Amino acid sequence: MSTMLASSYPVTIPVGGIQLSADLAIPARAGGLVVFAHGSGSSRFSPRNRSVARALRKHGLATLLLDLLTLDEERAEASKETLRSDMDFLAERLIGATEWIHAYSQVARHPIGYFGASSGAAAALIAAARRPEMIGAIVARGGRADLAGPMLAKVRAPTLLVIGSEDGHVLALNRDAASRMTAPVQIEIVEGASHLFEEAGALEQVGELAARWFLAHLRPLAWTQLRDREMPRRNGSASASDS
Repeated sequence: MSTMLASSYPVTIPVGGIQLSADLAIPARAGGLVVFAHGSGSSRFSPRNRSVARALRKHGLATLLLDLLTLDEERAEASKETLRSDMDFLAERLIGATEWIHAYSQVARHPIGYFGASSGAAAALIAAARRPEMIGAIVARGGRADLAGPMLAKVRAPTLLVIGSEDGHVLALNRDAASRMTAPVQIEIVEGASHLFEEAGALEQVGELAARWFLAHLRPLAWTQLRDREMPRRNGSASASDS
């Protein structure tokens, strides 16, 4: 486990003509980077995702906590939710942010994983299915994997589905989703936990399970060889600004 503090700062990520806000944190000698996709009605400031992100950084994994909507889009969604429920749209935003990582020098050579919460899990699975060469592993917390629909069968990345034992409906949906996947998939049940994992010690278990999964499946050497073969670096530096 890494004992070094992470360098942490906000970044803006250009995707399709808009700017997404994110918080990037990189521990010393990071062994990979995990991009967080939050669920509907949440944001990069979600205390639950931030708790998991801290756990991952303690294990030497960099984290990118990402808002998939702009502030203007969030305000519009307050009266009429359309974008938050459009998993294809959110997946494309996630793909755009992942492509940005490849051009950002400080993290460009790190293998990448996705951590999706609630409906963010579906966006992560769809994005990974569409760009399988980019993603090495996926973890979902209380995720709605079922919302990925037919894209589930196209996911290649090893996937861990973490569900609370008291979240019976979502557990059933995830078991069905797992049965439709061809990638390595595992379900971990956190005993006594509800959908939001608010019970004492529940989020700590999620963090440990996620860290173990990412450390087991994100392999820097294999990723570097794959990236160099299939995804040559674009000329020039990243078009992003630290803020």
